[in-house]
Parts: sequence; structure tokens; C-alpha cells
Amino acid sequence: MIDKRVKNAKEAIEGIKDGMTLMLGGFGLCGIPENSINALVESNVKDLTCISNNAGVDDFGLGLLLHKRQIKKMISSYVGENAEFERQMLSGELEVELTPQGTLAEKCRAAQAGIPAFYTPAGYGTEIAEGKEVKEFKGKPHILEHAFDADFSIVKAWKGDHAGNLIFKGSARNFNHPMAGAGKITIAEVEELVEPGALDPNEIHIPGIMIQRIFQGEKFEKRIEQRTVRKKD
Repeated sequence: MIDKRVKNAKEAIEGIKDGMTLMLGGFGLCGIPENSINALVESNVKDLTCISNNAGVDDFGLGLLLHKRQIKKMISSYVGENAEFERQMLSGELEVELTPQGTLAEKCRAAQAGIPAFYTPAGYGTEIAEGKEVKEFKGKPHILEHAFDADFSIVKAWKGDHAGNLIFKGSARNFNHPMAGAGKITIAEVEELVEPGALDPNEIHIPGIMIQRIFQGEKFEKRIEQRTVRKKD
């Protein structure tokens, strides 16, 4: 069995260079690869194209890379919680490709499965469809979307073993699951790294064959994006 462990986030991101395309898992601030993002910030790599559901918030997650102008282009489905993301987009400093959320997920999953392209009705009749091939299926127009082509995919899981088998927890599975194996190299940071055989095979979400590097992260903040509480009675 291949041992895919690396020491830490700094070692995990080795080989990521200026101008590369990265996929980064998570949903909002839930399940984001915090340690890997911090390592990217410290590496000063620049001109990145980042594929992610959103770009975190101003002072956390991908927002940290945006503040240092390390991201050249964002491919996302949501902008709303990051003021700096919005500012850079509106000023023309940042190239942004907004994509319907389901299409974004499917472009990841297609890359994971080795499917080069697919047709979807999402986005037909909008700016999303401009310049794209259109075909009708059962009388309904669909646009052709191509799978992503990323250099690295960086995901975060709850548990993993030395071989790269992963288990996600709750909402943190969002986008991490379809991004695992969707890049040429996939890095997995986990909360708990266990010995091979310790994970129940029936509970594994991603098999180790899709992962090239794995490490145990530390000091996960797990911030809450929007805290809402009700008043006491």
C-alpha cells in the first residue's frame, strides 16, 4: 500500500507555481482547506486561477489570497460575503467567471470522472450561454459545458488514512467530494489521520486512488460565516 503522507501543508503544496489553476473545496467557510490556504499565502505564489464555490470572507479562507493579490481569476458561483472580492471584481482588478452552482459542481465531477464535457439547461438564455454550443434534448435547449482542467485540487476531510482514503463530515462534504481526484494532483488535509484499516470501508466517501498527498492539519478555526441567534424568552 502506498503511503501518501506528507509532513505538513508547506510540503503538500510543493510544485504549485505562478499561473496555475487550483480547485479548493468547501462551502462558504465550511470544510475549507485552511492550512493549505495559509501555506499558499506564505508561499507568495501569484496569478492563480482559483475554482471554488465562493472566495471565503475578507480575512479568512481565499479572502487572504485576494488581499495579497495572489489570485488573478476566480471561477465561482457566489460572491456575496466577501467585500474585497466584490471590490476587485467591480474595479476590474480580478477576472471573475460566475457559474451556476450546479454547473460548477458538475464541471468538477466530470473532471473527476474523466468526462470531457456535458450538456445542461442551466444558464441557457443568459450571459452564461454566450458563445457556447446549444443542442435540444426532448425539446429543451441545453448548453455545452466543459469539465475543469486544474493543476491541483485541494480538499479538506474529517478523517483519512495513509493511503488517502477519505471520510467527510456533514456539510463539509460539499464540493470537497467532487473535487477530490478532479485535479492532476489532489492534496487532502484532514482533521484526523489514521492507520490503514482503521476506517470502515462502508463509510469511505473517496478512495485513496484519487489522492496523491495527505497530511493532518492543525488549529482549524472552523469559523461560522453568519451567526444567527434568537433572543431569550
